[in-house]
Amino acid sequence: MAVNRLARLLQFLEEDPDDPFVRFALASEYLKAGDLDASLEWFEALARDQPDYVGTYHQLGMLYRRLGREEEALKTFEDGIQAASRINDFHAASELRSAKMEIEIGGDP
Repeated sequence: MAVNRLARLLQFLEEDPDDPFVRFALASEYLKAGDLDASLEWFEALARDQPDYVGTYHQLGMLYRRLGREEEALKTFEDGIQAASRINDFHAASELRSAKMEIEIGGDP
């Protein structure tokens, strides 16, 4: 993990703990580094605290799939579809429907 990048993100988070972009970037950075527990923690918190930040749902759902937690992935994709519909983000809703359908038809993550 690029320590510099992580340190900068943590500094940004200190400056604005509610910034969804920074929180998403932290979760993504941990995922990239292979720290699935930390990534999961950040993505779950972001989905809980800022439910209209729709990019979270795809990443969180895919992480659940990677962890073999299919039911949680399905629920996450469904929650994301609802969030995307609320804010009229039709592109995100479509991607989430596709990801959900992959599980339902038994496709690979």
